[in-house]
Amino acid sequence: MSAHLETAGIYVHVPFCLTRCGYCDFNAYAGLDHLASRYVGALLSEAELAAPAWEGVEVVSVFLGGGTPTTLEVADLKALLARVRSVFAVTPDAEVTIEANPDTVDEQKLAGLLEAGYGRLSMGAQSFDRSVLAALERVHQPASVIEAFRAARAVGYDNVNLDLIYGAAGETLESWERTLRETIALAPSHISAYGLTIEPATALGRQVARGDVPAPDPDLQADMFEAACCLLGDAGYGHYEVSNWARPGYECRHNLGYWERRPYVGLGAGAHGYRDGSRSWNVRPPEEYLSMIERGELPVGGSENLEPADAYLEEVFLRLRILQGIPASWVDDGRADPYLETGLLIRDDGHLVPTERGMLLLNELVLGLTG
Repeated sequence: MSAHLETAGIYVHVPFCLTRCGYCDFNAYAGLDHLASRYVGALLSEAELAAPAWEGVEVVSVFLGGGTPTTLEVADLKALLARVRSVFAVTPDAEVTIEANPDTVDEQKLAGLLEAGYGRLSMGAQSFDRSVLAALERVHQPASVIEAFRAARAVGYDNVNLDLIYGAAGETLESWERTLRETIALAPSHISAYGLTIEPATALGRQVARGDVPAPDPDLQADMFEAACCLLGDAGYGHYEVSNWARPGYECRHNLGYWERRPYVGLGAGAHGYRDGSRSWNVRPPEEYLSMIERGELPVGGSENLEPADAYLEEVFLRLRILQGIPASWVDDGRADPYLETGLLIRDDGHLVPTERGMLLLNELVLGLTG
């Protein structure tokens, strides 16, 4: 197992949102917009505080996530990227992504973001079915996704991702296939499709626990995953990670960094970082984050070192997840045979690689191969 020290990524967390969606388990808050300018100032300071430890490490990707980073002003986002570029060794051709909610962007804002250097746009579409959006408590309508997507293309965005979620209450296989077809019709360069998971600490998690809303049906979600594999594959999208498809050359470099266990810097409230087998994370509450930065302290909330056994398990899981596969020599004789026979794994050039069916049962595969 090799450590990837040659290049790194930077993740910047913006915790502000228009509304808080019921399924969301991220460090995101509605109604904190009054903190926005202080928060941007804190991010500028944190970049300076964190950078010396990364001197000489090339940064090949920057990713602004949240929350909804596009709730911030273009001038602030421009200043933030300029600061990151000035204090870290960001390569000229680095992939720079910003997440956007369709209702927070228009042509003018998108043109400003592109000019500021945010060359990759990732938009939360979730679904093109109004009832599914309502079940997810999304405030935008399908038309606003189409409008925002066309505005992005109009101002010159070549690299646009659309995020989709399947398995919400009331969603049928037919509805999901319509969402996939509408997505394909827009021809984004990248598509992420995630099965809805229920996190206990969210509003949706509490509704499911009370029995007010049914939990996603795993068999239906499996059928939805297979539908995505078929329709997106037929449309020319390469399935390069369990939940991600891309046109050739448009795979997300930043996310691949996570899955290939390359180091990354985390800036912002609750952001995580990783380096040399050690994970660290910032304090989550925005107010606490702000006060620590304003005292000139790095806002570290904690850290952990991966034990060798855990690092090995993680490496196996991540390699299988991105279809890189693992060397057959890593697995005891005979352990892979049942999965090869049932078509969950294939042998490829001395490696064991999951099929699309195998991806669905990834946890089972990892436990079976390593247990």
